[in-house]
Amino acid sequence: MATKKNSEPGSLDEPSSPKVLVPRAKAANVGARRTRSKTTANRKYTDLSVASFQHPADRAATAALAAIPGLDTVVRWLIEQGYERALYQQNLATSVRIGPKQLPDLNESFVRVLTVLDLPGATQKPPALYVGQNPALNAMTIGSQSPYVVLTSRLVDVLDLDELRTVMGHEVGHIMASHVVYHTALQILLGISVPLLSPGSLPLTAVRLALLEWFRAAELTCDRAAVLAVDDPELVCRTLMVLGSGLPSAQLSLPSFMEQVREYQECDDGPDRLRRFLALVNQTHSTPVRRASEIMRWVAGGEFERIRSGEYVRRGDEADVAAAAGDAVAHYGERFRDIASSAGESVSKVSNRLQTWLQSD
Repeated sequence: MATKKNSEPGSLDEPSSPKVLVPRAKAANVGARRTRSKTTANRKYTDLSVASFQHPADRAATAALAAIPGLDTVVRWLIEQGYERALYQQNLATSVRIGPKQLPDLNESFVRVLTVLDLPGATQKPPALYVGQNPALNAMTIGSQSPYVVLTSRLVDVLDLDELRTVMGHEVGHIMASHVVYHTALQILLGISVPLLSPGSLPLTAVRLALLEWFRAAELTCDRAAVLAVDDPELVCRTLMVLGSGLPSAQLSLPSFMEQVREYQECDDGPDRLRRFLALVNQTHSTPVRRASEIMRWVAGGEFERIRSGEYVRRGDEADVAAAAGDAVAHYGERFRDIASSAGESVSKVSNRLQTWLQSD
């Protein structure tokens, strides 16, 4: 998500990051597992732009990723070769599509999320929602042209309806932030449903590592989208607690988890930041505790309340992303070049090597 020399908030090894400790949480109102949320149901952020809540690390990493020579060529090739279609076909064959007559409560919650965040085009063609059999607590959004969201059966079984709405808000955040193209390419490279793509079959190690680095930053933006979708930062932290433990929230203590988050923030010396970074290098997600810490830091900074009060960037009024991110774009650009070097590749050579591989196929 971030490495040495990064000055953006939220970097794992940021030497001057302000210590904004999370407030002590109130007891979670878990209640019955399928009760309706007591949070605001009628709020709608009309024309909400992702620029209003995009995490600085995501903003910088996305701009830097787009500037990598040849990367878009590789990503387009992966999609055009039918690997994305293969992902969709497998999902269509093995998962269950949710709708008004299929898990209607879950479908209603998904529609609420789309409405609150005012996802462009959702009234005419909303993203499809699926539940697929899988023992992991997970969700993903893929599809560069027609995005769809997949929740695992274990996730639906363990999380209550409010917590599932949090996860769906996070996934819709990926669509709003235009993460889906790169995310789809990452899912392909990680071998999901496409066994023909093994690490040795294509010269894509550098691209894979760069996308992993980018995605960890992108996740922080989507956690903010989840907060907006459910109008409750503590509910998002509660959901992260469940994802970290694998247990229903009714069996857990949110105040104790928030104390754990406080301890994580206080352990902020150089060696700890390095250890945390090394533990994440090959992971798609940052840790639940760090993500909760980032949420509460954002809330404490007043951004959440400003958006709630109607002070947010509307679609069409966004500033230039690279200019707004400033020096952080250069940092991530250098970081991605370092990743390529450590993988034994030159990023600029990946596209050329890919073309050679294609011609010899």
